[in-house]
Amino acid sequence: MNIESIGVVGAGTMGSGIAQAAAAAGFAVVMIDVSDTALSKARAAVMASLERLRSRGMVDAAAPEAALDRILTSTDYGRLASVDIVIEAASENIEVKGRILRLIEAAVRPDAIIATNTSSISITALAAQLVDPSRFVGMHFFNPVPMMSLVEIIRGLQTGDMQAATARALAERIGKSPIGVRNSPGFVVNRILMPMINEAFFVLREGVASAAEIDDGMKLGANHPIGPLALADLIGLDVCLSVLDVLLKDLGDPKYRACHLLRELVAAGRLGRKSEHGVFQYK
Repeated sequence: MNIESIGVVGAGTMGSGIAQAAAAAGFAVVMIDVSDTALSKARAAVMASLERLRSRGMVDAAAPEAALDRILTSTDYGRLASVDIVIEAASENIEVKGRILRLIEAAVRPDAIIATNTSSISITALAAQLVDPSRFVGMHFFNPVPMMSLVEIIRGLQTGDMQAATARALAERIGKSPIGVRNSPGFVVNRILMPMINEAFFVLREGVASAAEIDDGMKLGANHPIGPLALADLIGLDVCLSVLDVLLKDLGDPKYRACHLLRELVAAGRLGRKSEHGVFQYK
């Protein structure tokens, strides 16, 4: 299937990043959210990101305006009627995603592909929310989307061969490097990454070292480009907690039990960079 236009539902960090990457690659994008305020913030975030790339010489001078011109924003799901694929990028909650996916399916063409950017929720379970589950596939982008090259392409039990192949080809056209993943809790990266991040919170809670020293230790001793606690702030502490809860529930292994400190920070609204305060403070 040839993809020329892309819908993105959800104008948060991930949704706006996906919209930016797709528009920068030349696709027409329709970005949907529940409020004009959220959509305005998303457009401003996209423009700021593109301007940073231009200032570093990573895109040419005309690229930011050209990419932004390709992004149509709306609160009306009816705007998705003509797109070839829709990527849902809403909150990491199966009920919320299920409701949105049903709205998407009611709005799009019968042959349009529906994808989700979930970082941990079962693709098979989400596909079951649709009348035609064969059209559903996982496309897990990584934050920040414009800079991170990986996309996990996840097949649920019902996902059709054409839909999976098209999603993989689309990721490549956007300039990403996809890997194929079988549906499993946490998929590949988060199954490995989240226990490491969680252990960093346990080490911090026990006072073994300060947050900065923990991160420096992993950067200098394990050659990681960013420390696990700073990475958690970048991902969003609420997202990290949600993924760990899914892993614990679906795999039943206590090694995925989230550190109490992580839960406390989320309860306090200290979610990381997006709230300007997580493990570290940001301005």
